[in-house]
Amino acid sequence: MDPFLEAAIREARQGLAEGGIPIGSVLVIDGRVVGRGHNRRVQKESAILHAEMDCIENAGRLKAGEYGRATLYSTLSPCDMCSGTALLYKIPRIVIGENQTFQGPEAYLRSRGVELVILRDAECIGLMTEFIRAHPGLWNEDIGI
Repeated sequence: MDPFLEAAIREARQGLAEGGIPIGSVLVIDGRVVGRGHNRRVQKESAILHAEMDCIENAGRLKAGEYGRATLYSTLSPCDMCSGTALLYKIPRIVIGENQTFQGPEAYLRSRGVELVILRDAECIGLMTEFIRAHPGLWNEDIGI
């Protein structure tokens, strides 16, 4: 398995252990993790702390050229908000653990030149499938339904 996806899955598991939604993300530049995060909406009573937002925030302030060399890994297809953040910072590549349980605006990302790699990872699918089954109300809140 890709070690960066493994790191994102560890973040997702940490979020679940904290009572949150099991989605994790890491930002990689030049083969090194520079930011990591997980969905913390529940834990922080936040409206915006999806995994990718947490990850990019935790990476700190980066130069435009650094974002231009970055790959964002996420255990789940990024939503509109997280996709917009990736576009804003011109992150050229997103590796997605799975898009079976939720699919963000992938066609739009591609139309804007972002390379998407969809892994269809069984562990990512299992984490979300079980969470959605056990907590449908919380999941619907997280995706704005």
